[in-house]
Amino acid sequence: MSPTAARTAFITGITGQDGSYLAELLLAKGYEVHGLIRRASTFNTHRIDHLYRDPHDAGSRLHLHHGELTDSSRLVSLLAEIAPDEVYHLAAQSHVRVSFDEPEFTANTTGIGTIRLLEAIRMIGLDVRFYQASSSEMFGATPPPQHEDTPFHPRSPYGVSKVLGYWTTRNYREAYDLFAVNGILFNHESPRRGETFVTRKIARAAARIALGHEALVHLGNLDAVRDWGFAPEYVEGMWRMLQADEPDDYVLATGTAYTVEDFARLCFDHVGLDWTRHVRFDERYLRPTEVDALVGDSSKAERELGWRARTLAPELARIMVDAELSALRGPAADVAPLPLVPAGRPDRPLAG
Repeated sequence: MSPTAARTAFITGITGQDGSYLAELLLAKGYEVHGLIRRASTFNTHRIDHLYRDPHDAGSRLHLHHGELTDSSRLVSLLAEIAPDEVYHLAAQSHVRVSFDEPEFTANTTGIGTIRLLEAIRMIGLDVRFYQASSSEMFGATPPPQHEDTPFHPRSPYGVSKVLGYWTTRNYREAYDLFAVNGILFNHESPRRGETFVTRKIARAAARIALGHEALVHLGNLDAVRDWGFAPEYVEGMWRMLQADEPDDYVLATGTAYTVEDFARLCFDHVGLDWTRHVRFDERYLRPTEVDALVGDSSKAERELGWRARTLAPELARIMVDAELSALRGPAADVAPLPLVPAGRPDRPLAG
């Protein structure tokens, strides 16, 4: 591994789940960290507020810059000004179901945004190591286990856009001799996951129902199989990819398979509730084309990077539910519990 003293990193998507954990990791390693954030009329930095220090402080090493992946000139000027040693490209329209409603926007940010960033690096002539956040959604309908040589068969505009970013990264590596890598990460979750993502939605519902705030949660395909890991461990894998002697592409995954139903059961079991009393199926959450099973083989990352997932879905469910309970407990939680709904397995779509 290369030394990290006095290194500078640039993170797109720093306000997201992965960006916030990555910023923590890099700051702890002594990096100066620059992050790209979108301008909004409301603050959207809550995941990194605990890291922020007044830029007037001499010891401040976290710097935030407004910008968009759709603005090539801004990317060029920022990269020329910062001259980072490492670029971690995490920003995207990352909600798979939403990508069906906004395919053009998803392609413009998640796919073409990667082209804009790499082209800016090439134009400036930066000597930089580049990480592209690729996704297991690129595999789509290809049966598991999926690894670095598994063919792609994306089943959503998000997955298609990530395939574009993946091949763009490989092309710039091969055509321009850039140190550019793809991290093909399988599902990785945490208490910082967005509330509309299924794991956070379930964990939040289990905690709120246990404390009497609500009685039901509505979900889509309960039979979808996923490989769920813990986000803080996965950002370490990102960093390790950029410390390797040669650039390459790596799958990060736990190698374990759990259904959405399994995750719901784990979360509700943790608060002593029967999940079948509180989960209801809603077809509005189904995708036009479903991805049945994503389970990764990360043996290459373990062999070459020394990376291995340590937290599996049962412990992940406990971590996420406990975080929701901790956030809810207090005066607002002292309300009468809502009545239970009748027991029995909720209706759900068939697998596939």
